[in-house]
Amino acid sequence: MKKLFYSQKLAPYVFVLPFALTVVIFWLFPIGNGVLLSFQDVLKDEWVGLGNYQRLLSDKIFLKAVYNSAKYMVGTLVLLIPFPMLFATLLNSKLMKKPGLFKSIYFVPALTSVVVAGTIFRLMFGEMETSLANQIIAVFGISPIKWLKGEWTSYFALLLLACWRWTGVNILYFLAGLQSISTDIYEAASIDGASKWQQFVKISFPLVKPTTVYVLTISIYAGLSMFNESYMLWKGNNSPQNIGLTIVGYLYRQGIEKRAMGYACAVGLILLIIVMAVNLVQLKATGTFDKEER
Repeated sequence: MKKLFYSQKLAPYVFVLPFALTVVIFWLFPIGNGVLLSFQDVLKDEWVGLGNYQRLLSDKIFLKAVYNSAKYMVGTLVLLIPFPMLFATLLNSKLMKKPGLFKSIYFVPALTSVVVAGTIFRLMFGEMETSLANQIIAVFGISPIKWLKGEWTSYFALLLLACWRWTGVNILYFLAGLQSISTDIYEAASIDGASKWQQFVKISFPLVKPTTVYVLTISIYAGLSMFNESYMLWKGNNSPQNIGLTIVGYLYRQGIEKRAMGYACAVGLILLIIVMAVNLVQLKATGTFDKEER
């Protein structure tokens, strides 16, 4: 028995076992169970085959949720990648005084509960003239707006909430990537007469590509799986004309509110397929797979 415990052949499997069990119990088993449930009508205890998926294709509310999630994802990608990269570059420069203070300030919103943040933003974008957003536009002579009842005004509120919460996190990601670049490269470029902009374009941007790909990957997942922000902004899962309904929100509506677990599982699997497909496309487009093949 002692030889078994001290076996060099067995040791790697012992170390891997906790991870393997975690994957099987908390990932593979739930996915397998979800796949089985997606082919059933749990309420009627019937096997419906592809019925749930066929229903999804003609479900206008589900298609609206997909559109909302995709629109939110694109907006966050446009805002939460270039701007954090720019801010990280500024923080990494020698001209920035007390960068630690600014890093702390930027990261504080990420520590704030989404319940608190969503409530504050809901009050900021209220319908009353005294709400913060309406007070700001009143300065420019614009009449009060029902922000959370319009499709594009509510979209603006959601993006602003996302930027407020996650800009600091992405800044830290990019800052870590920039700080891994040797200063000798910048010094050599400076000696050769390269400007700060040329150093950013020719050195910083290409060498921070792995970090960019990582941030892009997690941002796609976060954008398509967004739920809490929408739920808190509208104080529930029922926004006017479903303008704030997301794929996860629709899954919650079907699985928790209506107890249609089979249909909800079908929604969840479609979300999984969409996230994987989009990420595989962007990983291929960014040359990640090609680099691994070499």
